[in-house]
Amino acid sequence: MSVTIAIPEPTSSDPAYNQRSLPMYIASLHAAGARVLVVPLHERQERVAKLLAGVQGILLPGSGNDVDPQRYGEDPIPECAAPDPARTAVDELLLQDAFSLHKPILAICQGLQTMNVWCNGSLIQDLKTSVNHRPGREIVEAHPVQIAQGSRLARILPPAEQADVQVNSSHHQAIRVPGDNLLVSAVSPEDGVIEAVELDAENHFVVGVQWHPERTYTQKAFSRAIFAAFVKESTAWKPRLIEESVAPE
Repeated sequence: MSVTIAIPEPTSSDPAYNQRSLPMYIASLHAAGARVLVVPLHERQERVAKLLAGVQGILLPGSGNDVDPQRYGEDPIPECAAPDPARTAVDELLLQDAFSLHKPILAICQGLQTMNVWCNGSLIQDLKTSVNHRPGREIVEAHPVQIAQGSRLARILPPAEQADVQVNSSHHQAIRVPGDNLLVSAVSPEDGVIEAVELDAENHFVVGVQWHPERTYTQKAFSRAIFAAFVKESTAWKPRLIEESVAPE
């Protein structure tokens, strides 16, 4: 069976960012065996809902924008980038669809932050730690991460990379408080910054990582394993009645 993954355009106001970042997500999903449906941010909600009826998984990509702090009860500080209401609206439709129907979710960087806030969590608006979390797009190994034992992410991690897990990094915000039913599955060991979360539900694949595995798909077995696990779960997904599932309130 072929599988289709929906991914929203990363931003509504920065075509250069979209043109630079989208191809890497699409190439990684194609390499893992999935088709891709890019969801335009200008589509009407009814149209997006119809598009989602034909997909089996959701990927929330990164973005140059930040989540509006008012969504988690804070005023923005000067270091906080502008929000992207159009991206937020589409993300919420995708998250509602995926949580209601138990479709697998892979959330990356700002996509992880969006999902965390949607699940009633909060964010650190600007990181100030001893670790450089934004060294640049070309840096393959920015800092180590510690994967939680027994987590879904630990089961995805290839044995050859378990001794020293290094990830890239391109963010200035991070999770402060994990959202409802989200378990911390990776941290930056030097400063404790949360680097990954996953849903506390064995029968629903929801994984969010703060780094960018799509940028290191060809260099890192771990990156390939993350996409492979996501596509495998999406391929195995079967429709379920909405009333059988409960989305976060």
